[in-house]
Amino acid sequence: MELYAYQAIDQAGKIIDGQLEAEHEWMAVERLRKMGLTVVDVHKAKTSPFKGAFQVRRKAGVGDLALFSRQLAAMLNAGIPLTRSLFTLGRQVANPALRKAVNGAARDVEGGMSFADALSVYPDVFSPLYISMIRSGEVGGSLEEVLQRISSQLEQNKALRDQIRSATFYPAVVVCFAALVVLGMLFFIVPIFMKFFPAGVALPLPTRIIIALSSSLRHSWYIWLLGIAAVIAGLRLYLGSVSGRRIWDRLKLRIPVFGPLFHRAVMARFARTLSTLLAGGIPVLQALESAGPTAGNVLVAEAVSAAAEKIQEGKSIAAPLEESRIFPPMVTQMVAVGEESGTLPELLTRVAEFYEAEVAAMTKGLTAMIEPVLIIMVGCLVAFMVISMYLPIFLVVTSVGR
Repeated sequence: MELYAYQAIDQAGKIIDGQLEAEHEWMAVERLRKMGLTVVDVHKAKTSPFKGAFQVRRKAGVGDLALFSRQLAAMLNAGIPLTRSLFTLGRQVANPALRKAVNGAARDVEGGMSFADALSVYPDVFSPLYISMIRSGEVGGSLEEVLQRISSQLEQNKALRDQIRSATFYPAVVVCFAALVVLGMLFFIVPIFMKFFPAGVALPLPTRIIIALSSSLRHSWYIWLLGIAAVIAGLRLYLGSVSGRRIWDRLKLRIPVFGPLFHRAVMARFARTLSTLLAGGIPVLQALESAGPTAGNVLVAEAVSAAAEKIQEGKSIAAPLEESRIFPPMVTQMVAVGEESGTLPELLTRVAEFYEAEVAAMTKGLTAMIEPVLIIMVGCLVAFMVISMYLPIFLVVTSVGR
């Protein structure tokens, strides 16, 4: 999105100067014309290079969008016009990015632009899936119902994401705590023990390893920092590529213990999104193209894209999904039954509810199962370091006693 400065003449003949965001200059001109303005000049606004570097951008969260959609649906059901509802919600929204988008969309709708086109001006806030649903609601005259369906979809996605985070949060905290304990011992405890080792005594291998690691960290800590930063940057670049993302998503589905959890979460998100799109009147091919990327897994998105190509050739939905070997038999069978009976959205909703319940049950069980394992691992790590430091002292005392 680029920031454009414009000069235009309104219907009263008054010259107006302002700024707006658009992807291209012609889109900015088109947007101004739909607002009923006569464009005099449009050009890119000059911005300071330091402003973008130090400005913190806060995107709208799933919870913010869900609340906005539900409130807007309630106001429209109450008979309040769309423009007035948007202006009202624009003053109430807490998220800055969403507030800016809602206020801008309200002005555009007031100027004659459709609601979907007004939201498409802010792709960082409203996803293509969201905009497609709004467009179908405007065309079908069921905008209130579509907004309620969107809010339910977003709330379910947020609940699913929170469950995944709760399952992975505890292990991450324990691992970070263990790393801090080990670093503290290497920086402060090991040097104290080194003073007690008699000169000329042959140290055991574990002790030599711990001493070498401690000395390296204390004297060459900047090299370690640079190395860790380089590794993290390299991983981020690689995982940002198509091949890296594909490998990472495949590993996530095969990780012991957590792999089945991630797989169920992906299936629940895909089924819920596809059900919402089909129930909103989106054509099957367009719904598949939108639901695949939103599942949160590249392998699923590629399988859905390949399925869409085969559907264009005349095949059913269930057959190509089954051939991908990513979708469980339950999903493909329910899709096949839904195609035959004409109740695909309802059956997909049942699939989503089933996997969401599975994710909720697994997260509760994982926390209880992983907690003792992590405690044992941390205890073994600390015990290894302590024994390595005390081992030379034990050997000296034993040799003196003999």
